[in-house]
Amino acid sequence: VLNKTKEFEEAVKKVIKDVNLDNDIVVSVFETNIRVLGGLLGGHSVAIMLKEKGEYMQWYNGELLHMAKELGYKLLPAFNTTSGLPYPRVNLKFGVRHPEARTGTETDTCTACAGTLILEFAALSRFTGTSIFEEYARKALDFIWEKRQRSSNLVGVTINIHTGDWVRKDSGVGAGIDSYYEYLLKAYVLLGDDSFLERFNTHYDAIMRYISQPPLLLDVHIHKPMLNARTWMDSLLAFFPGLQVLKGDIRPAIETHEMLYQVIKKHNFLPEAFTTDFRVHWAQHPLRPEFAESTYFLYKATGDPYYLEVGKTLIENLNKYARVPCGFAAMKDVRTGSHEDRMDSFFLAEMFKYLYLLFADKEDMIFDIEDYIFTTEAHLLPLWLSTTNQTISKKNTTTEYTELDDSNFDWTCPNTQILFPNDPMFAQSIREPLKNVVDKSCPRGISRAEESLGSGPKPPLRARDFMASNPEHLEILKKMGVSLIHLKDGRVQLVQHAVQAASSLDAEDGLRFMQEMIELSSQQQKEQQLPPRAVQIVSHPFFGRVVLTAGPAQFGMDLSKHKAGTRGFVATIKPYNGCSEITNPEAVKEKIALMQRGQCMFAEKARNIQKAGAIGGIVIDDNEGSSSDTAPLFQMAGDGKNTDDITIPMLFLFNKEGNIILDAIREYEAVEVLLSDKAKDRATIFKGKMIPNYIIDSKTENMDQKLSENDSHKQNSEEATAASQNVGAVSEEPEEGENSDVTDADSLSPAHADSDSISISNQDSYVPGTDEASAPEPACTQGDNQPQEQKTETESNSKVNWDNKVQPMESILADWNEDIEAFEMMEKDEL
Repeated sequence: VLNKTKEFEEAVKKVIKDVNLDNDIVVSVFETNIRVLGGLLGGHSVAIMLKEKGEYMQWYNGELLHMAKELGYKLLPAFNTTSGLPYPRVNLKFGVRHPEARTGTETDTCTACAGTLILEFAALSRFTGTSIFEEYARKALDFIWEKRQRSSNLVGVTINIHTGDWVRKDSGVGAGIDSYYEYLLKAYVLLGDDSFLERFNTHYDAIMRYISQPPLLLDVHIHKPMLNARTWMDSLLAFFPGLQVLKGDIRPAIETHEMLYQVIKKHNFLPEAFTTDFRVHWAQHPLRPEFAESTYFLYKATGDPYYLEVGKTLIENLNKYARVPCGFAAMKDVRTGSHEDRMDSFFLAEMFKYLYLLFADKEDMIFDIEDYIFTTEAHLLPLWLSTTNQTISKKNTTTEYTELDDSNFDWTCPNTQILFPNDPMFAQSIREPLKNVVDKSCPRGISRAEESLGSGPKPPLRARDFMASNPEHLEILKKMGVSLIHLKDGRVQLVQHAVQAASSLDAEDGLRFMQEMIELSSQQQKEQQLPPRAVQIVSHPFFGRVVLTAGPAQFGMDLSKHKAGTRGFVATIKPYNGCSEITNPEAVKEKIALMQRGQCMFAEKARNIQKAGAIGGIVIDDNEGSSSDTAPLFQMAGDGKNTDDITIPMLFLFNKEGNIILDAIREYEAVEVLLSDKAKDRATIFKGKMIPNYIIDSKTENMDQKLSENDSHKQNSEEATAASQNVGAVSEEPEEGENSDVTDADSLSPAHADSDSISISNQDSYVPGTDEASAPEPACTQGDNQPQEQKTETESNSKVNWDNKVQPMESILADWNEDIEAFEMMEKDEL
């Protein structure tokens, strides 16, 4: 690349003569692949190109390729797993799991470590005609794709190589994942396999939806992608603007690159990690080349000489701060300028190469760089490999791929002359608002966009941070013209009245907030819901026949993993809300605590009753008349902190179901219940003890009540079935037009009737209600809009009837059989 052909030829001879790969040394499979194997293949690519030109390398006979093949075989033992994901380390002499190998006991690897093999391994197969290398790399990629989080389409940082379980469930585009995304797109370019492009586009859509918060790229949780996983960024994400250029999405590439450049101008180098307000998080800088890489690609795409100035700054800083007598030293601390005695191979392989190419004219190159693709270590692989030695099927099977509505995909691998006719103003107009994003001492920005980037007094409230119980947040909503309406079922509805905003900028913030909240709610509908749980009354005179549908908690004991459930007598706690220390611990110890919803977080209630000695908890809704047969499934969320300390099971009962237990306590005093993932049959509950089908009480007037319990059982079975249907309804996406204009005000519930538009087009939109102590809940189900009279009638019919007349025994047995069939059906449907 540097036109040092004689030096290159001498270096190849030294490698062939001196390098020995058969050493008793444990190496990283990932690093050895991208640095050593990639270097040998890149050297071979250039060597055969020079040989064809007829002046240099005439003696060369594929020696580097032979070494690459030898190394490839030495890496293959790492793939000896059931999943196809490689062990993270391998011994070059003894392989994996050999007594002398000193490796093979590892269980985890990073996503990038397993997903950054396809370019080198496929090139090795194409060069040699030996298909096994490409097959192994493809199998690893296929496995990662299948293990992606299906609702968010994101992958975690660390995965178990044997089970495929995600060990670290945060997701970003930096360390641990970065080159996995890079290799999906580049594998499509090099190998021409459409499935790699489909996978990349699916991941890219998720990245831009959840991780990209221009100009920031913040890690999120794969299962809850609207929730940020950390408040800092690592320097490895600096490669991503360059990848976006290759994809054809220039605007966010320019924005993120400019943000990174402002950080560099402040610290001379990009710190290994920095916070969202651009303070140093980790102060090291090991001379990473990712920013230079993105600078090169942005210059290629835009032709903007601004990026030549960026490159000049990089070179000046390297010479001024990192140059030492024997080369360039990594920075130990960018704040102090101290050095480490270290210069990684990527500094030579990438940094010099990209900076040279940034300033090189076409006549400076002895070959056309466009005929090659860069690996993640900037080694060159020729594009003609796509048509050479296709020893395996070209088309992978990408299952469950959905066409994405993203016009950007039309520009993947674009003709830059069409997209960017060398117009410097295009990039400048995008960069301009970010000029002072890092420097806090600059004058206050005049635009809200600058405020949101940290140069203003306070960034606007984000939907993901909103808490309905936070007075400061409520004040911000009021300023943005957003009103908060409490619904009868305990949720909160948000409606924006743009004319009530304090200013036009605040109204704009309100519009953005509402749009974010709608998207947040929509995403939560798509996320996999926990199934309902069961509260089964097992004491006299119910004996397991009354089963109440309960909402699960996202913390505490997972009843689906404890099939026996938790059994105990119930006790009402004091204070009834459970928001402070329990004052009657003697009544609660070794029992299941009953408490009322409200006034504090669910996790706080759980901690208080657990401290008092309770073995479980039931939260009863304080909204009069709420029921599982009309309201969607309710899940109790945590408090945003670590809830691992909560070990007891917690369940939620709507008001009507909760009153059944409270009525039973008033009638019988001692009431025992079973908390479980699903209703248990009576034989399981009573361990084979004979329980009569009905109880003959000495008091004749109680006979009717005892015999009619089957009605209660049957009714609650129907309630559970109704809740099951509700769960299905909640998990579906809203119908098209669900939030569109409504012209008939009479058709709206009172909570909706006075809502103003939240957009200029006068579309009437509202955010589905949220619980005050949890994240937003999905939209109301159809049952929420029933006329009040109909609701009252439904509630009346669904009450437990303790006064039914005696039924014939055959009828009772038939009803019980019907109940059993209903529960069996629910088990089949997983509730």
